[in-house]
Amino acid sequence: MGGSITQKDVAKAAGVSQATVSIVLSGSGLEAIPAETVQRVNQAAEDLGYTPNRFARALRTNRTMTLACVIPDITNPYYPSLVRGVQTIAEDTGYDVIAVNSDGTRDRELHFLDMARRGRVDGLVGVFFSVGVADIGPIVERGIPVVRVEASIKSGGSVAIDDLYVDNLKAAHELTDFLLDKGHRSIAMIAGRGGPQSVRVEGYSRALQSRKLNPIIEVDDAFTEDGGAAAMARLLDAGQTPSAVIAANDLMAIGATHTLREHDIAVPDQIAVAGFDDIPAARLVMPALTTVRQFQDTLGAEAARTLLGRLDGSLTGAGQVYEYPFEIVERAST
Repeated sequence: MGGSITQKDVAKAAGVSQATVSIVLSGSGLEAIPAETVQRVNQAAEDLGYTPNRFARALRTNRTMTLACVIPDITNPYYPSLVRGVQTIAEDTGYDVIAVNSDGTRDRELHFLDMARRGRVDGLVGVFFSVGVADIGPIVERGIPVVRVEASIKSGGSVAIDDLYVDNLKAAHELTDFLLDKGHRSIAMIAGRGGPQSVRVEGYSRALQSRKLNPIIEVDDAFTEDGGAAAMARLLDAGQTPSAVIAANDLMAIGATHTLREHDIAVPDQIAVAGFDDIPAARLVMPALTTVRQFQDTLGAEAARTLLGRLDGSLTGAGQVYEYPFEIVERAST
């Protein structure tokens, strides 16, 4: 039925002109339309089962009606919720979302920036590990918006690159304080190279130093379960027996727990373990994992709203910076 319904039908049902319906359904120029009218048009379109002709709309607006969500590791369970948040908001305005895997490498991230430059997508939401303003700026100046999801404090700038961030340094500091307040004085940290590990390690280190305690840090090449298992094994082989271990993400924490189990070390009775990110598996493993929740679905949704604001002209000017909360989730592993 949806294919037989036209914008003229929607206009009649909503009691507005066809031109108003066109503006509302295109998502462009909405600032000139009263919110009540926008709601009425959208409701009429939904009630009638109106389906826009995406090809015609793309030709009319010179847009692909597609956004890209650039993530460093498509196998990491942290990222699906972020992508889902982007997708939920984008699809409400007629945009499709593709998730692309960069492996966190500069070549791959530049490849996806170039994909946007060549007009294959209308904008990018990205977790970028290797490219910066000098790389992204020329894309934005061509009218292709880019919103970054970051792990550390950003200050904004004259270039219209928008940043959403969770203060991972502060989160790691508070997670370490949480364990210190439980009486732990020998706390190790295992981390993988690249990504947010540097700010998380820094937060951990500052918390220990503030209480005149020495950091114990073991870094593996991989930010994965195997990397966590290997890093934990190296700590034990070196005679390091901390009373608690913080992993730079939940996958590493789960891997560390497996190694401890193989060595007949009880968690948390002998060594407590905490992670970072609150991936779905964190509550399912035994014992359930204490971790830092970052509300990545909310981050994705807000990143999409910001990107769409750039595309529809409701957000203009210099880059905006938005800070989002975190939460320490205490479970049985500590």
